[in-house]
Amino acid sequence: MTVAFTSTEPHRPAAARTASVVICVYTEDRWHQLCAAVDSACRQTLTPLDVLVVVDHNEALLARVRERHRGDPLVRVLPNAHGKGLSGGRNTGAQQARGEIVAFLDDDAMAEPDWLAVLTAGYDDPEVMGVGGRTLPVWASGRRPGWYPEEFDWVHGASYRGMPVGQAAVRNVLGGNASFRRSAFAIAGGFPAGIGRGAGGGAGAGAGAGGGEETELCIRIQQARPDARFRYDDRAVIHHQVSHERERFRYLCRRSWAEGLSKARVTERVGTADGLATERAYVRRVLPAGIVRGLLDALRGRPDGLGRAAAIGAGALITAAGYAEGLRRRRAEEGRRRA
Repeated sequence: MTVAFTSTEPHRPAAARTASVVICVYTEDRWHQLCAAVDSACRQTLTPLDVLVVVDHNEALLARVRERHRGDPLVRVLPNAHGKGLSGGRNTGAQQARGEIVAFLDDDAMAEPDWLAVLTAGYDDPEVMGVGGRTLPVWASGRRPGWYPEEFDWVHGASYRGMPVGQAAVRNVLGGNASFRRSAFAIAGGFPAGIGRGAGGGAGAGAGAGGGEETELCIRIQQARPDARFRYDDRAVIHHQVSHERERFRYLCRRSWAEGLSKARVTERVGTADGLATERAYVRRVLPAGIVRGLLDALRGRPDGLGRAAAIGAGALITAAGYAEGLRRRRAEEGRRRA
């Protein structure tokens, strides 16, 4: 998908910098969570220029959100102007945003009051094109399942073990708690179609549980502008709901498989070297350390240690299998095109 963006925003000092918040939604099942997300975006210590709620091809939900925010000068409710899925919704929000900085918040998350201020402060360096923050899980059961490894918290959209601590340079930000300069979209053309959640017809896990659209975008920005930088700041905190479904092992397996498929699509577009640079370090260092930690816990008589080690091993193997299947599908498609 090629999406046209224009930006004439100059680089501004922090005191004069403006920001917009984009929240994409596709289902009424998250109504109460959506309301909490929008309210948290409106109550920031740095008041956003506008909060855009982008509804993904759901007329009933569009009408309901518009009714809730009728007369609210801060909140703008928009239909997704592109194809179904999260990428289309995010591109719609980025195109309509008025701020110099465009921040993205998941519809089932709540931002800390200083979230936007911290993200926006990260743009003091004019070469920084994106800043992401820390996402903490809120478990529907009230606590993390003992077998669930922190190394796989990316499965349910949270920050995971292996990510930086404090402030650091990163290859890419994570889309549920991320921000970009509006000018970055003019450089790269927006989030890609065919990658990520809802690529096949909806924004949720049921329609396509993959990810990777923000990874592909960040890499494409860096390829187009080699001096571009991305930053992570763990002081920009949001709290992300983890449903009962996402607490289950079968969801971890399904999401790992989808992630492998998405990584294959990402590498097809941006190349293997850039597309897997961060993942190689994660697989070589973070996952083995997690397995060892789990086994040591089991030897010490902690019953959940073996479960965590097994979950890490299963998730890694399933993700690798999904990646291999994605490559196979790509070769098959290339063969059909040549035939």
